[in-house]
Amino acid sequence: MELFLTTLINGLSLGGIYAMIALGYTMVYGIAKMLNFAHGDIIMVGGYTIYVFMATKNPFLAIFMAVLFCVILGILIEKIAYKPLRGASPLAVLITAIGVSYLLQSLALIIFKSASKTVTVFELKSVSLFGVPVQISALLTLAVTVVVMVVLTLFIKYTRLGRAMIAVSEDKGAAQLMGINVNGIITVTFAIGSALAALAGLFLLMRAPNLTNTFGAMPGIKAFTAAVIGGIGSIPGAMLGGILLGFVECIAAKITVIAPYTDAIEFSILIIILLVRPTGFLGKKRREKV
Repeated sequence: MELFLTTLINGLSLGGIYAMIALGYTMVYGIAKMLNFAHGDIIMVGGYTIYVFMATKNPFLAIFMAVLFCVILGILIEKIAYKPLRGASPLAVLITAIGVSYLLQSLALIIFKSASKTVTVFELKSVSLFGVPVQISALLTLAVTVVVMVVLTLFIKYTRLGRAMIAVSEDKGAAQLMGINVNGIITVTFAIGSALAALAGLFLLMRAPNLTNTFGAMPGIKAFTAAVIGGIGSIPGAMLGGILLGFVECIAAKITVIAPYTDAIEFSILIIILLVRPTGFLGKKRREKV
């Protein structure tokens, strides 16, 4: 019972983090039709921002500044690196995204050096749940990710800006003819995705408080994997893929024989899904207009 409950909560909390990062990938792809491979490094920037502002001994200020800085950075990256490539080939955009990723990692290495930084945001212990000790950080992560996902879903579905984002994702040309500012919607999408990346950086630090310039690289890749498994471009798909991947990782880590191959198992699932259902679980086939 103890092992089951612990694995369940850890799987849900880790899956929630992956889902939060995957939402950034899937929203940008769904609206801008590009893969922002620098997204994982915005997580790293959020982590270092928290590290810097934790010198004030005020974790809430550090979190606020991390979200704010990541939002500004996401908007700047979109304006400077991606907006001039609007209409360019997907390969050109992909290469630019990889270049931005390495640029952010290199800047972090220059500024903060290669030594790992230990960041303790909150001093959280464990509580007893049905007689089983559970980390408060895992429960907090789970609660916040659920709230974020619900709020984002309601925002997309019921607000005017959210409906405009749906319209742009369906047909940019038609949305522009209807008076929607397509460039503005893409900027807002990058801002939301970057804010989610900053929160993901916080929760990753709460799980493992060691910060390096590659802090967001592997979580970013796994979250992208989650987005593809769930259906790239689908918000519910990103959530489903993130939760699934979180469970797989936590269960595999508990089995001694396969624990060293956890990453290989996760990426093998991606390959199988792409072979069986290329659009992912909740992805939809798009008809190309000619």
